[in-house]
Amino acid sequence: MDDRQIRFDDGAAYEEFMGKWSQLAGQVFLDWLAPPAHARWADVGCGNGAFSELLVRRCAAAEVQGIDPSEEQIAFARQRLPADVASLQCGDAMALPYADGVFDAAVMALVIFFVPEPARGVAEMVRVVRPGGSVSAYAWDMFGGGFPFAALQEEMLAFGGTPLWPPSVEASRVEVMRALWTDAGLEDVHTRQIVVERTFSDFETFWRIAQTGPRIAPRVAAMAPADVELLKRRLRERLVPDADGRITYRAFANAVRGRRPG
Repeated sequence: MDDRQIRFDDGAAYEEFMGKWSQLAGQVFLDWLAPPAHARWADVGCGNGAFSELLVRRCAAAEVQGIDPSEEQIAFARQRLPADVASLQCGDAMALPYADGVFDAAVMALVIFFVPEPARGVAEMVRVVRPGGSVSAYAWDMFGGGFPFAALQEEMLAFGGTPLWPPSVEASRVEVMRALWTDAGLEDVHTRQIVVERTFSDFETFWRIAQTGPRIAPRVAAMAPADVELLKRRLRERLVPDADGRITYRAFANAVRGRRPG
């Protein structure tokens, strides 16, 4: 596997691994944005449509144009989103296939740290929103341990290798996000932290879902069986269950928003 790339090509697996987390964070994010109903949205890096669904259901979006590099993710998203509102296609976040100023809002939900050149991605979002339109994003605080499976990643480092971070991980820092938005010429730039929790029925469920990650899975598969058992034991010691055996894990993301001048 090429460690420089992260591709999610299984929409159903992504839903368990990250889609549910994205919606948990997305709910808080949209409360903060407080967008008007019936807006036209560009969902950049829409993946399997987890956040797009919130735009349709919670925000009564008039239109959602989603773009993602994975055909498999797009196919999954089309099954969950109404075709009369959502239009989805494969494409590049750094070269959006939209005309200038055609959206009320553009957003990247858990995407900006996957964009090879984040500044180009932000510039494209600015380009496609109208004057006065919103440009926003949220991303797991990777350096602060905010990733939903950070505990597993940290334990895996004890067995060698490099941190399992996305290629543009610096863009997850709140100060970097703020600078990207300011440098793109956006006004009224604000940031905040989003904290969410997800409960798993037991440790084995957490372990199974965590291993569906596109970087985690091949590394675990390459480990010796004895090392995998040791990894599980160490992780189990960190994730203390409640009286019913459930595991509740906390994750946190950095969010940013701004407005195109005009």
